Amino acid sequence: MNRLTTALAFLLILVSASAQQPAKAKRPPSPAMDPIQDVAGLPRVLLIGDSISIGYTLPVRKLLEGKANVHRIPTNGGPTKNGVANIAKWLGTSKWDVIHFNWGIHDLKFMPDGKRQVEPADYEANLRSLVATLKKTGAKLIWATTTPIPDGDLNPPRKFGQVKEYNEIAAKVMTENGVAIDDLNAHITPKLATLQNPHDVHYSAAGSEYLAQQVAAEITKALGK
Repeated sequence: MNRLTTALAFLLILVSASAQQPAKAKRPPSPAMDPIQDVAGLPRVLLIGDSISIGYTLPVRKLLEGKANVHRIPTNGGPTKNGVANIAKWLGTSKWDVIHFNWGIHDLKFMPDGKRQVEPADYEANLRSLVATLKKTGAKLIWATTTPIPDGDLNPPRKFGQVKEYNEIAAKVMTENGVAIDDLNAHITPKLATLQNPHDVHYSAAGSEYLAQQVAAEITKALGK
C-alpha cells in the first residue's frame, strides 16, 4: 500500500468515526422567553436583564399573577452596548407601566484582549443613553443592582472586574435621573452560601425564587404609586 492509499484509508476512518458521533443536543429555549398574552385591565411590566433576570422571570410572573402582565425581553440582555443597540426593538410601541432593568455582569467580564467587555467610562455613557430612552416611555423605572460574583475560579472559567465599582457608577446615574433602585445585591448577599451555585454567578431555583420575591415587591410598590 503506497503512501497516498494509506492516507486516504486513514481519512475514511476519521470521517466514518466522526459520522458515528451523536450530535450535541441543542439546549431548548428557556420558558421564560415565551411571549405572554396580556390580561385586559392589568398594568404592563417589562423585565430587562441577563441570565440572572431570566432565572427570576417565571417566579416574578407567578408572584404578580392577577396583578400585572409581566413581560421580558426575548433574549439575554448581555452588556450595555447590546442594550443600546436593541433597546428600541425591545420596547416596541406598546405602553409600559413599569420597567425593571439591569446591565452589569456582562459589562464586567474580561475579554481575551485583557479589557472588560465594556469599560467603566463606556458603561456610564451607555447607561445614561439607556435611561434617557427608557424615560421617554413614561414608565416607572426600577434599576436592579448587579448581583455578586464569587471570588476564585469560576465554572466555566471567566474573569470579571469589581461589581462594586460598576454598581457605584450605576447608582450615580440612577440617582441623578430619579430612578428607583432595587438593591438585589444587598438582598442576596447574606444568603450566597446557600443560594448561589458553587463557583458560578448564577443561582439555584431557590435563589432565583428569593430574588423574585424582592423584584415582585419593588414592582408592586411602583404600581401602587
